[in-house]
Amino acid sequence: MARFSELCLGPLESVPVSVVAQPGVTLMSLVADALGGRSQGVHPAWRRALSSAVPDGAETVLRPLFTPEYSMVPDCLTPTAPLWETDLSVQLDRLTEVAPHVLLRELETDFGGTVPRQWQSVIDRPKAFIHAYAAILRAVWEAFGPVWARAGSLLARETERVGVAVVSNALPLVLAGLGPKIRFAGQTLYVPDPHPETFERGARRVVLVPIVSGNGASVFSFDRSDAVWFGYPVPGLNTLWTTERAEEAATERDPLKLVVGTLRAGILRELARPCTMGSLAATLNCTPATVTYHCGQLEAAGLLTRERRGQHVVARRTETGAALVSLLTR
Repeated sequence: MARFSELCLGPLESVPVSVVAQPGVTLMSLVADALGGRSQGVHPAWRRALSSAVPDGAETVLRPLFTPEYSMVPDCLTPTAPLWETDLSVQLDRLTEVAPHVLLRELETDFGGTVPRQWQSVIDRPKAFIHAYAAILRAVWEAFGPVWARAGSLLARETERVGVAVVSNALPLVLAGLGPKIRFAGQTLYVPDPHPETFERGARRVVLVPIVSGNGASVFSFDRSDAVWFGYPVPGLNTLWTTERAEEAATERDPLKLVVGTLRAGILRELARPCTMGSLAATLNCTPATVTYHCGQLEAAGLLTRERRGQHVVARRTETGAALVSLLTR
């Protein structure tokens, strides 16, 4: 059974939100999937390319970080610790220069003085481990860098989408659609975690980090003093697997689609007049089950209502839904 850590955000209208295209988060997601045995939904072709790009024995070097019982990457080994530093080459250089005693001290602190057995090889030869680890991360990024560059339009689009959502009070829709592994209900975000905890945001900023790795990506940090951040699959990720589809996605600039997604935008626009679930499915060329799911999400957000009339369920926009469509229609 999946377990989840919880982040209590508080009233969303008072939550300060930023979007950061932090390549280090994508890098760690790629490493976890391709080399650490932690599925992030990375495309098989990308996974094969990354596995073949790293030095022999990379999985063995990384094993201490991804052992299920004690899955943990010390802060000094993460290229995400300086969250606002988005030049990955600078962060990888910094990793190479980590002093062995810093790593050993952090392991002692993180594990309360009893470091698990799988870290013993690191304790015995910390300097060799640091250099091998940094070399693996650099090799992965050299292989994946061109894909990250091609994702620039998707990352820019996501920054715009979140920005529009914040100013139009549609942030709950964004949080409810951050990927298959992340859940949002009420004022709480749930992210999968083998060692779940509950966190309060307090006065900290929330940072959204779109990830260019796989559709199941989920990376987060809720224990920083300055911000809480979580990574999620950048919308449109699949388009990177074909150049033509990536170019089509980059040209899409419908503000309503940016905020709620293409299908939900279509539903809201069709509901300029009340419609049955069947007619919506036929008009939008999708299954009734798909329409029912997305209408449920829009209803939970207060953008439409549904009522049964005989054998049919009829949906209609609420005043809030109509106002959102009007605001975000050019």
